[in-house]
Amino acid sequence: MISRIQKKIEKGNVQGVKSITTEIRSRGQLTIPKKIRMMSRLEEGQIVSIIPVGDSVIITPKRLELDEARREMRRILKETGVSPEDLLAGLKEERDKLYQETYGKKSC
Repeated sequence: MISRIQKKIEKGNVQGVKSITTEIRSRGQLTIPKKIRMMSRLEEGQIVSIIPVGDSVIITPKRLELDEARREMRRILKETGVSPEDLLAGLKEERDKLYQETYGKKSC
């Protein structure tokens, strides 16, 4: 699957959009062309994640990570039979353990 995607990228044609060259401004700002923003449903002021992959980057809407995290949590809870309440019940204890391991003393 990845090799097929990579071949499309190398050909400069992913989802019907040819590769586009744009400039990074002095303050690190990058203009994402309108067609790509529309395809990705990116809107002004929206938070995105920038994921480094080798010498490239992937820009993805933040909502995708949140949705994926929710799906993964639901799957894990269902598989383990743990309820959200059970999960939260042990949270304070886990935080205290982490603090102790990190700082070598009990939390306040």
